[in-house]
Amino acid sequence: MKITEIYEKKKKSVLSFEIFPPKKDDELKNIDATLDILCELKPDFISVTFGAGGSSNNNKTIALAKKIKEQYHVEPVVHLTCLCYDKKEIDEFTRVLEAEGIENILALRGDKNPKVSEKHDFLHASDLITYVKEKHDFCISGACYPECHPDSEGRVDEIRHLKTKVDAGAEVLLSQLFFDNDFFYRFVEDCRIAGIEVPVTPGIMPVINGAQIQRMVTLCGASLPERFQKIIHRFGDNKTALFDAGMSYALSQIIDLLANEVDGLHLYTMNNPVVARKICDGISNII
Repeated sequence: MKITEIYEKKKKSVLSFEIFPPKKDDELKNIDATLDILCELKPDFISVTFGAGGSSNNNKTIALAKKIKEQYHVEPVVHLTCLCYDKKEIDEFTRVLEAEGIENILALRGDKNPKVSEKHDFLHASDLITYVKEKHDFCISGACYPECHPDSEGRVDEIRHLKTKVDAGAEVLLSQLFFDNDFFYRFVEDCRIAGIEVPVTPGIMPVINGAQIQRMVTLCGASLPERFQKIIHRFGDNKTALFDAGMSYALSQIIDLLANEVDGLHLYTMNNPVVARKICDGISNII
């Protein structure tokens, strides 16, 4: 099933998770324990990340997506990056996805990586979307950035590029993480003013340790509101306390988003089923 059908049929907000394939082959079997818990929570779809350079990690992505679809009967959305791949490689990836019955792709440019050579067939995610749409019938999602992509020149530039992505064929937008819901609400309003009418789903990552906070802020440029900075300052040296405080903060974000009737809710689980269960237990009577 294409996830656009899920958004069309769902009366409440769509619930989805992101997971990543284990790095080692023997760990692929251990992902079952995580999936067992995640799928008990009845997500509408699960997205699976995709690496840059080399095919082994990406074969794990496809194997994991196939497992989610066939064993757990949940729709997988496979991430597909393009900055480090040429058209021939993308053709092979999409051929395998079609052969496995996978219908949903999250099209991404991919992060720049000095260890992996960039190629020049696809400079932007919109180039990948256009290319895949011309050849296939996948449902394609795109990424969006409520606080602007780190390479963006500003909000106007950000919305203009996002409109190009949607016009190319992106049918659902999944957002980068953020810690201040007001950024998301203003972003969605700007999208609608610009004529972007596809579902815009907020992405939430419960931040439960100090190192994770610094890494995420560095990678995606998300700002830390004063309320969240006080939590880090007060509980940053206490691992257990920061876990509880981070979970509570994420829950408060999620409840506010759901009260404002967002299109969906996408949880970055970091393969941590304890986090997913705590979140879903906290909103089981709301979503």
